[in-house]
Amino acid sequence: MIGYKTFEKIPLSENKVADSKLLTDLLTQNADKFGSVVNNKDSFRLQIIFTQIDRDEKNRPHFTSHFFHVTDQYFYPASTVKLPTAVLALEKLNNLKLKGVDARTTMLTDSAWSGQSTVYNDPTSATGKPSVEQYIKKILLVSDNDAFNRLYEFIGQAPLNDRLHQLGFKDAQILHRLSIPLTQEQNRHTNPVRFIDANGNLIFTQPMKYSDMVYQPRYDVAGRGYMEAGKDYYKGDVLVEKPMDFSKKNRVRLPYLHQMLQWVMFPESQSGKGKLNLSAKDYSFLHKYMSMLPTESKYPNYPGPDYWPAYCKFMMMGSQKGDWPNNNIRIFNKVGDAYGFLIDVAYIVDFESKTEFMVSCSMLCNSDGIFNDDKYDYETIGFPFMKNLGEVLYQYEKTRPRKYAPDLSKLVFDYSK
Repeated sequence: MIGYKTFEKIPLSENKVADSKLLTDLLTQNADKFGSVVNNKDSFRLQIIFTQIDRDEKNRPHFTSHFFHVTDQYFYPASTVKLPTAVLALEKLNNLKLKGVDARTTMLTDSAWSGQSTVYNDPTSATGKPSVEQYIKKILLVSDNDAFNRLYEFIGQAPLNDRLHQLGFKDAQILHRLSIPLTQEQNRHTNPVRFIDANGNLIFTQPMKYSDMVYQPRYDVAGRGYMEAGKDYYKGDVLVEKPMDFSKKNRVRLPYLHQMLQWVMFPESQSGKGKLNLSAKDYSFLHKYMSMLPTESKYPNYPGPDYWPAYCKFMMMGSQKGDWPNNNIRIFNKVGDAYGFLIDVAYIVDFESKTEFMVSCSMLCNSDGIFNDDKYDYETIGFPFMKNLGEVLYQYEKTRPRKYAPDLSKLVFDYSK
């Protein structure tokens, strides 16, 4: 039996974590699948964390984590910031302790500052009204950007970052909404929101918030150039020949994301005063929608051909379309892709073989070094790498002997409801 520590905590602050022999060997032994990326790990900004899980006689999980090229080198976290934000939105609801206010309560978003917009209805929900629960469903099923923005506004910029820092994610920064170009000042202002009951009566109101948080100085740059909107509309975008500055953009390191995944999937692995204030119902809800396929959802409904079963499952699936290949396998995860950065943070389970493990990976798929040109190597390099990485680790874990088979019954859901 491989040695392990009970509830091992992922290193969060080291500049560089020593590479694991096991993970390095698995990558080297499959050079036909990984060689071009692994041999150029610095230029690809490649980072991998692989966690093996062993259960004891009481089904308690014990973790052994392996690292490959995990450093402080910057990567843009893209949509992976939505997982901690969704978690902390549920926690905020619990902390409010207001009768009649929960994840299903109608949440109306108002506007009170430049760049803000309102939301009073949501035709994708069963009730036709927006709620924290519905926003989280959209985030976990198809990585909806507007849904993230609404939870960012509900929590507030400063409280969101303060809580991340309390949890040990000391230099994490979630500073802006996604997909809409707003100034720093606009992102510091977050919308007023109201919670109302089924009869339209006001239960709780939260005024517009302003974040006065002091941004930690950063120098996060990447690439050799980027496209910028030209001053002359008719000439289109122009190339700026210098590295793109990400210093005012979101930053969440891979160990932070991996740790959050572990806490969400294994609440019992949390320790100390910083435990997440989530209920068993909250965790079950997150597990269901992290693993549900978009084509299985009714509210919201995601029909083809724009969506497919593996739409947000990069690990093991890549960009694979068509039917889900193995009904015994479920992937509980959160992906991100933007500016050529590709990330997946995943807990993978095979209910038939009783296989389970966690793997997180980030990489830069931008061979020309130019950002905002829409020429990224997701299809040719990124997705195949993620697919192969998940498959190699799955096959290794599937054959690895375990003293006790895991009881995974709590992760079996009826996705038709």
